[in-house]
Amino acid sequence: MYEPIRTKSVHRMQADAQADYPHRSREEELDIQLAGHLSALLAVTDELGLDEAAEHIAEQVARLRGAPPARHAGLSAADTGVLHRRAHDIAGRALVVAASRADTAAAILAAERMDVHSAALAPAGTH
Repeated sequence: MYEPIRTKSVHRMQADAQADYPHRSREEELDIQLAGHLSALLAVTDELGLDEAAEHIAEQVARLRGAPPARHAGLSAADTGVLHRRAHDIAGRALVVAASRADTAAAILAAERMDVHSAALAPAGTH
């Protein structure tokens, strides 16, 4: 009545599919995400000329990636206010990921950077 299937099925069981390619854990994914946010913060911090802060950020990126980060080579000639707002936003994202990852050192660094950039954006006489 019908002919039996002679070829191997193209469908696989879930257990077979997982063995075919490497998977990262949630912690590894958060490490990658946090390192990315801190690298972006490092680029803006370098552009602002905040060398001491940039070194602290670079240390955290190196810790997460296992290698020193590439440093920002070019300048965008953006207004310092725009750069401070960008840095504040990036530090906020880094803080959220660091909190999710329970990375105290990165969370403290991100919170400090947010405070510094908030102060830089505040009108004179309000801090």
